[in-house]
Amino acid sequence: MTKSIENISLSVLDLAHIVKGGVPADSFRNTLDLARHAEKWGYHRFWLAEHHNMPGIASSATSVVIGYVAAGTEKIRVGSGGIMLPNHAPLVIAEQFGTLETMYPNRIDLGIGRAPGSDQNAARALRRTLGTNGDDFPELLGELRAYLNPSNESGSRMVHAIPGEGLNIPIWLLGSSGFSAQLAGLLGLPFAFASHFAPDYLLPALEIYRSNFQPSENLSKPHVMVGVNIIAADTDEEAQMLATSQQIQFLNLIRGRFVQLEPPVENMDSLWAESEAAAVRKQLSFSIIGHPDKVREQLQSVIDQTQADELIVSSTIYDHQARLHSYELLAGLLNG
Repeated sequence: MTKSIENISLSVLDLAHIVKGGVPADSFRNTLDLARHAEKWGYHRFWLAEHHNMPGIASSATSVVIGYVAAGTEKIRVGSGGIMLPNHAPLVIAEQFGTLETMYPNRIDLGIGRAPGSDQNAARALRRTLGTNGDDFPELLGELRAYLNPSNESGSRMVHAIPGEGLNIPIWLLGSSGFSAQLAGLLGLPFAFASHFAPDYLLPALEIYRSNFQPSENLSKPHVMVGVNIIAADTDEEAQMLATSQQIQFLNLIRGRFVQLEPPVENMDSLWAESEAAAVRKQLSFSIIGHPDKVREQLQSVIDQTQADELIVSSTIYDHQARLHSYELLAGLLNG
């Protein structure tokens, strides 16, 4: 059966961007406002991402922001896209998300990644050591799952996650390579691929996940979410201009600069060298920019290409009202 945009779930990925001249308080207000609109427009999930030591991102205390959004909405699922597990003791994450699930029952998702979500200095400050390179991620994940569901572990446990133990908190594995794809398949967990910033390995990773999938108490068949950048506007020209804020952001990252989200510009050619432009475009190649008809056509192509069960949309737009309008236009396609 061919999937279409009308019968696929769309969700929101938000980083609580701090715009140039703004402060984190503005970002949180805008995040909650977007979540309330997303709920009204029929989006399925609203996820926030863990990043550290980045002046342009306010979602570093991810579980706290998830609680803020869940408290200000009524039914939309709220979660992490994701929590970078190597930064934390698994018990802490089990307790935090157990607390969230207790406060907002049947609405909390726990998306887990194994990347640092930060630079080496921030990773050291978080972990107190750099003795791990992510190879112990399966063990950390196993410990986390055992805190939430002790039946996943043989023998008795001396420490219990309260709240957390016995709660049904969906765990997703996030990734941009085959490592998490294979692990998610073997454990029978849903898998989300970060194609919105790392598109190169998308299709091989999805094949690895699906071919390794083992049915579990969580899932009877593979379940895939794919990340995509979407910037929609009333005209192609307006959308292309709005998209320059994200292009500038990634240009700064390539240059090793972590700054606040900058306003759009009419032309990028004066800002980047040809090699930089190629690098940014390659990293953002899984992006859809344009008016609604163009977005619909290209979004259907993504669905056909990936056979994704869900899409999670990142819209890095400087102006809050323009960002709302982009998600509203997209929701119009969702609702026919």
